[in-house]
Amino acid sequence: MEKLAVTLGRCLLGLYFLMPGISKVTSYQAMLDYMTLHNIPMVDVLLPITTALQILGGLCLIAGLRIKEIALMFAGMTILINLGMHDFWNTYPEGNQGHELQNFVKNLGIFAGLLVMSAGQHLPQWRLAKA
Repeated sequence: MEKLAVTLGRCLLGLYFLMPGISKVTSYQAMLDYMTLHNIPMVDVLLPITTALQILGGLCLIAGLRIKEIALMFAGMTILINLGMHDFWNTYPEGNQGHELQNFVKNLGIFAGLLVMSAGQHLPQWRLAKA
């Protein structure tokens, strides 16, 4: 049961990053605009990097590859995104501070799960693909 729980959790965390990565490809300009609105620097550089990391890292978590490294990378990324993009303490035109607060707190939970995954000594796992 433990292997199943860890594998399912890892796959769901992978999906949590994979889907937004794919959506950044299909709504690229909207994401550029959103990042610019939140005063994120170097959006032309950071958006493609973030997109690639989310897609490739999400696939790696789902496949069971480099789990600890990917989880730690996503943990750092989640905190940076939280501080820059879900800054509920700032107001924006047509913004929703309650929604941003909800996303901020939700991402803290995701961050916690990623930290646990990155620190696990002997995480039981079923691999979906052999490396």
